[in-house]
Amino acid sequence: MNIRTLLPALALALGLGAPALAGPPVLTVYTYDSFASEWGPGPVIEKGFEEICGCDLQFVGLDSSIGAFNRIRLEGASSRADILLGLDINLAGEARASGLFAPHGVALGGLATPVPWDDPLFAPFDWGHFAFVYDSRRIATPPASFEELMAAPDDLKIVIQDPRSATPGLGLLMWVRAVYGDAAPEVWRRLKPKILTVTKGWWDSYSLFLKGEADMVLSYTTSPAYHAVVEGETFIKAAAFAEGHYLQMELAAVTASSDQPELARRFIAYLLGEAAQSAIPTTNWMFPVNPDAELPDAFGDLVKPERTLAFSAAEAHANRKAWIAEWLAVMGE
Repeated sequence: MNIRTLLPALALALGLGAPALAGPPVLTVYTYDSFASEWGPGPVIEKGFEEICGCDLQFVGLDSSIGAFNRIRLEGASSRADILLGLDINLAGEARASGLFAPHGVALGGLATPVPWDDPLFAPFDWGHFAFVYDSRRIATPPASFEELMAAPDDLKIVIQDPRSATPGLGLLMWVRAVYGDAAPEVWRRLKPKILTVTKGWWDSYSLFLKGEADMVLSYTTSPAYHAVVEGETFIKAAAFAEGHYLQMELAAVTASSDQPELARRFIAYLLGEAAQSAIPTTNWMFPVNPDAELPDAFGDLVKPERTLAFSAAEAHANRKAWIAEWLAVMGE
């Protein structure tokens, strides 16, 4: 065998010059870390979708949905994200203005949401209401309104989240604004002595509450369902406020830079289907948007707000920065 015959044979033996075997397409989803965690919806949804898509679904868990959105903004057209999952409706206007998202192509007409939602870019996949959660063994009669919370003794301590980094904190900002309008700064001044601390994320606050360091924590009306289903405990409750409760609805969107747009749209359609939606209540502890999804019995015992409060995406976008500045002016005093 001469050298001209030997070299091609050697290359073939080593795999050099041979076409690489193509693996399954990768679909990358940016979301918040609890969604992607082993106890969140991520693993169940990943398994179910991979069984039908012939793809490799990869969740990238970041510190919050705000953090996930900010990562996509920072990366721009070079982002490896195909989907943003968990965007709050209060940020939908800002996300739309960024130009970083493409139509999802999924019909939303049959979904069960507390407010009408039919948006070509952002598909809702779960929802809940913000609430102050308390331990009924420690507080027999919780505040039943913002007025009662403001009038409570200053030794009643609450923990909340920063509206710049956590969607519950942003939700509380919108909640106070929806109820009190331009009088919101005075509400913050009256609440400030009762605020033990403002944390970056929801879990930081909730863990302080669970340790007994705070009497109440900003969370969701659905939080007691976790304790009832997983721990068999019913003493963690949400306070019903007479003014109504502000809505959180979480959204999924396809990035405009995705190199797998059709697969991304298939994922969103799967996310809204009965199988994925039935995993939401007992992994993400929120209400599903698919009316056929199963709900555990504990969800029937939750606080049912008499009024759902929500700004439109356009209103939230137009005012968010000014209202955060207003909040900072009081909380920094």
